[in-house]
Amino acid sequence: MRRAVSPVLFAGLFIATSASGQEVPLKRVTIFSSGVAFYERAGHVDGTATMELPFKTAQINDILKSMVLQDMGGGKIRPVVYAPKDPIEKTLRSFGIDLTQDRTLGEFLGDLRGTPVEITVRGDSKPIEGSVLSVERQIVIMEDKEVPHDVLNVACAEGIRAFRLTELSGVRLADPKLNGELFKALGVLAGSHDADKKPVILEFAGEGKREVRVSYILEAPIWKTSYRLILDGEKPFLQGWATVDNTTDEDWIGVDLTLVSGRPISFVQDLYQPLYIPRPVVQPEIYASLGPQQYEGAMFDSDGDGILADAADAVEREMPSRMKTARRAAPADNRGGFGAGFGGAAPAASPAPVASLDYVTMESSVESIAAAAEAGEMFTYAIQTPVTLPRQKSAMMPIVNQSVAGEKYSIYSQSVHAKHPLNGLRLENTTDLNLMQGPITVFEDGTYAGDAQLPDVTPGEKRLISYSLDLKREVERVSKAEPEVLTSVRIAKGTLIATRKYVEEYTFNVKNKDDAVRAVLLEHPFRADWTLVTPKDPFERTPQVYRFKVDAKPNETTSLTVREERQGDQYIALSSSGLDTIEFYIRAKVVSPKVREALEKVAQMRNELGNTQARKNQQTQRVAQITADQGRVRENLKTVREGTELHERYLKKLTEQENELDEANRLIAQYTQQEQQQKEALDQYLLNLNIE
Repeated sequence: MRRAVSPVLFAGLFIATSASGQEVPLKRVTIFSSGVAFYERAGHVDGTATMELPFKTAQINDILKSMVLQDMGGGKIRPVVYAPKDPIEKTLRSFGIDLTQDRTLGEFLGDLRGTPVEITVRGDSKPIEGSVLSVERQIVIMEDKEVPHDVLNVACAEGIRAFRLTELSGVRLADPKLNGELFKALGVLAGSHDADKKPVILEFAGEGKREVRVSYILEAPIWKTSYRLILDGEKPFLQGWATVDNTTDEDWIGVDLTLVSGRPISFVQDLYQPLYIPRPVVQPEIYASLGPQQYEGAMFDSDGDGILADAADAVEREMPSRMKTARRAAPADNRGGFGAGFGGAAPAASPAPVASLDYVTMESSVESIAAAAEAGEMFTYAIQTPVTLPRQKSAMMPIVNQSVAGEKYSIYSQSVHAKHPLNGLRLENTTDLNLMQGPITVFEDGTYAGDAQLPDVTPGEKRLISYSLDLKREVERVSKAEPEVLTSVRIAKGTLIATRKYVEEYTFNVKNKDDAVRAVLLEHPFRADWTLVTPKDPFERTPQVYRFKVDAKPNETTSLTVREERQGDQYIALSSSGLDTIEFYIRAKVVSPKVREALEKVAQMRNELGNTQARKNQQTQRVAQITADQGRVRENLKTVREGTELHERYLKKLTEQENELDEANRLIAQYTQQEQQQKEALDQYLLNLNIE
């Protein structure tokens, strides 16, 4: 028998309890830097216990995707029950009593025709049993006015009796099942008034007193970090604070809080919305025709062994015996002064686990468990003492409080400021902590020096930060490009490949107006197709820039020259390039004798081909000219009388032109054939031409 649920509110904290007062309060919160948080409740139950947890409607999808229930005493987990997301009208129509509309009592009773009821009349304590026959509207004259009254007609053992609804003190449905449907529908209506809250009902079935746990993932604000960096001591001192927001609807009272630096993949899938698949309507047939058959794959193979069972066994063999969580913590630094005044301790040496999901217990308390592989690495900060944080409040907690390694530099980048570098620090993470990205407030010489932005820094990693403009140093960047130089020429399958060297120089002039030597880092763009010649080795290189170190002497100007070279190839088709281009490379000094000889041969063949094409074009033009002149002569013949001297002269002219046309066409054919032969010879020569 299930026990009633009795929610208890204490100082705004909802604690799931059963009627016997068995509590499962919030014990552990783990906040990830990916926008989710892990919540774990733990408590004790005795026997079979049912409890209720309220969640916002927007959180139900995460609950359905991530909730884990554990009965540590060998009990079993019953199905988790929750209100569906169907529209309220659809849910109400599923009950035997229609409460989809707001109606009068008369209208409500009118829908219950034939339903057994017990009626109590005012002044009569004995109920009257019968069945609803109808509800009718009657008009009664009162003080010369027509007043409508609803009258309930009931079929009783004594006959049909009529009762004005105003005379009744009570109506009860005699059918227990229908009466239960009424109260269920009323419960749905009551729950719909707070549309943003949905109850999730849990049940642990077992015997005796035992521990149970409830854990789940919900969307949560990411925890943020901010740092304070003091540069006055022998070593830079770093203090880190974590900002945590409790945006839930319950207070955190004495919870174990763990902050996780990592990027686990998290997403929302709509599991809450019921899905309905449209089904086809099939008309009945007297004789069903046979149609093509489709057969599913076998569950077992030919020797009777279960294929799916074998796969399940393989998964079970690969499954770890217990889920493990890697934990690291920041060692406490008892340094006094600025750091000690904040009153916060670093994370404990043995922090609480990120999520205490016991595999063995889960296997025994839940019938079916899906195994998941561990992915990625996460770094945890476990707060040493239990945390109490009221609902809708935020808090800052110290997580780093120790010295780090670092060197001061002036950092120059022309894209940041063309004249002055920035004051900066090359910070080395000598802690054993992952420093999450966040702002750094820098203090120097006992006062505020500026702000910086720290990216994610792993233990042992070095990163530059800058926090103010360095007005004591000036940098001038002068560029100079040398003329390109032809370094080599080669031929591959008729293509001339000319290699050229391009050289660029950049000179950085650093003026130090201070009385002390200053280390300056000069940033210069890194280009993958350029080779650094000088300096040979940069101070460091990132995917985007080189960094060169210069020790700027006091009250002097120190210079550094950066020289880069690039080799570039130009491809020239010898079959179609201009002869002047070929002549240029024949005269080039870097061209080898074999390449020069081949180019001379190509030039000769190209000249011969060009001469043939010129002769052919000359004859083609002559044909066009003669044809045009013949047209003029024929027009003149039409105007001259036959037998005259002029007529004879025109005829003779046409005869001579016809002879010239025959000769020109013969030459065109000859030159065309010669041109084709020369082209084929040139193409064949170029195709086989490969000279380094």
